Amino acid sequence: MPTLVNVYRKNQRNLLFLCLDILIVSFVLYATFELLFSTITSYAALESSEMLMMVAIKIISFSLVGTVLKIHRIDWRYASVHEMKQVAIALLSSDLVLYAYNQFHFGAGLGMIIAVQGLLAFNLILFTRFLARNHVFDVFKPHSNHPGRKALIIGAGDSGQLIVRELKEHRTTVLCVVGLLDDNPHLQSLYVHGVPVLGVTDDLERIIQEHGIEVVILAIPSLSYARRLALLKRIEKTGAESHALPMISELATGKVSISEIRQVKIEDLLGREPVQLDISGISSHVEGATVLVTGAGGSIGSELCRQLIKFAPAEMILLGHGENSIYLIERELREFGTDTVLYPVIGDVQDEARLEEVFRMYKPDIVYHAAAHKHVPLMEDNPLEAVKNNIYGTKHMVDVAARHKVNRFIMISTDKAVNPTNVMGSTKRIAEMVVQEKARSSDTIFAVVRFGNVLGSRGSVVPLFKEQILRGGPVTVTDPEMTRYFMTIPEASRLVIQASVLARGGEVFVLDMGDPVKIIDLAKKMIELSGFTTDQIGIEVTGIRPGEKLYEELLAESELGPEANVFPKIFVGRTRSFKTVSSVLHLIETFRDDRDALMYLLLFIANSEDLDRDVERLFTHGVKRMRPYVAGTRLADGN
Repeated sequence: MPTLVNVYRKNQRNLLFLCLDILIVSFVLYATFELLFSTITSYAALESSEMLMMVAIKIISFSLVGTVLKIHRIDWRYASVHEMKQVAIALLSSDLVLYAYNQFHFGAGLGMIIAVQGLLAFNLILFTRFLARNHVFDVFKPHSNHPGRKALIIGAGDSGQLIVRELKEHRTTVLCVVGLLDDNPHLQSLYVHGVPVLGVTDDLERIIQEHGIEVVILAIPSLSYARRLALLKRIEKTGAESHALPMISELATGKVSISEIRQVKIEDLLGREPVQLDISGISSHVEGATVLVTGAGGSIGSELCRQLIKFAPAEMILLGHGENSIYLIERELREFGTDTVLYPVIGDVQDEARLEEVFRMYKPDIVYHAAAHKHVPLMEDNPLEAVKNNIYGTKHMVDVAARHKVNRFIMISTDKAVNPTNVMGSTKRIAEMVVQEKARSSDTIFAVVRFGNVLGSRGSVVPLFKEQILRGGPVTVTDPEMTRYFMTIPEASRLVIQASVLARGGEVFVLDMGDPVKIIDLAKKMIELSGFTTDQIGIEVTGIRPGEKLYEELLAESELGPEANVFPKIFVGRTRSFKTVSSVLHLIETFRDDRDALMYLLLFIANSEDLDRDVERLFTHGVKRMRPYVAGTRLADGN
């Protein structure tokens, strides 16, 4: 996210202040003795050499003390009483040295004269800082004739006034603030750093039109999500470019600072109010612990690492199969400057011996299992790979974690595991069952977190739509009626971390993701935010791909219990019961070399309402009676 203005200046300015201060103390000392007190008999006969010696002592002592106190390294844009005290101490110290010299040299008190010249010097130095701070000196600099794009700031509070001051102090040609809007009646018709408060937010559209506003900055971090969303949508309709300060929840995580302003993204218009985390609860579990993240180089895994490292774990093991992605996330995390020890580990969750070695070496306390194959059409073409990675990879992780007495194990699942019509969703549901079964017999706390599509992840529609828009279209949508739940990657990752604290064993946690979004509406919104119309960038309907559903479900109807809500925006599903998953794994192993039968079996198992009965029937009647797989088949009755 780009910073609005660069807050740093060249050091030549402070060098100029040093020279100016030396000139001031010299002139004031000379003027005080020679002009104001020249009629006093004791000093009327002062020789030039003696006067020069006094000036030299004053300059040297002031410069030395000023160097120690760093008064010429102060950024005076942000100076306060403390910095004024530093200047006063430097001047007072030099005056005491001057007083001691005169006492020794003349043998008479000069308290009054030295006090007067000290006060004069102090006031003149502060006056120069006042002039610099108000850019009086800048009138001698050449300025651009282009004042910048007309900007309107919503919010005349602390954040809004900071933005106005930054823009005015730096005389940037990027933005020219025309005015502010604020609903506080006491601020109406007032000026903030010379910029008028033009009205209230109800006047937004009128003021944008009357003043030709090109950029609107939303500068109220504490604004409720609903109010924020409403304002952003109103700005969007006017055609003005919208920017926003980060929300309080983003500031609290440390991901961004208040000095950063980001352009509004599609996530801002389609997301939900962020989950407020139990920070103290998470810290008590994660701080000082050894955490292992599988799939640490992926979209979810890498964001999990970014969120977790803020809670100061002692060690973090970044386990992944792709060496480049693990290298990149390790390098990024090291730039956080934390004390967490990072261990990049290349390994495959399908390799149980390698996992055993990793757990024996690093002894993790908490495991976040994010490694999985997630691409629906690709898994339809490669079902055995989905089985090996999603089911057996999870089983290896679960078994090794239980043997090494890990405290907590959280598996990341998907809404596609609910009534799945594809291989990927089926393998994720069976992987959930593997985790749930192990939770019954282990001291380790095993749990699952289910959520929908994440905006911006690899393979999601948002990067694809952006790429298609850049190419000039068309934007491809599989079906006009297709809907999906959406959330941001950071939001999903925070949910997983919160679930690890709430988990008591065997739960399937699900986020209340609000209303589903039509994919075609998402495509239209992205085209509009990119500055085009649907006439300029067309939308092409391509048809549903193998394994896809028109809509997704977070829980089946039978999975939602009466007391499901366990945390704001988080609830626990009551999944279909089963006795054991070992017979399921045996069946899968039997069909691993028969592609069509394997795909049918996966869907059959994942959709079964009575798994134990249906598996027994398969063994009783024989596996040869299974029907060939048909893409998109929905199975729920076990017949």
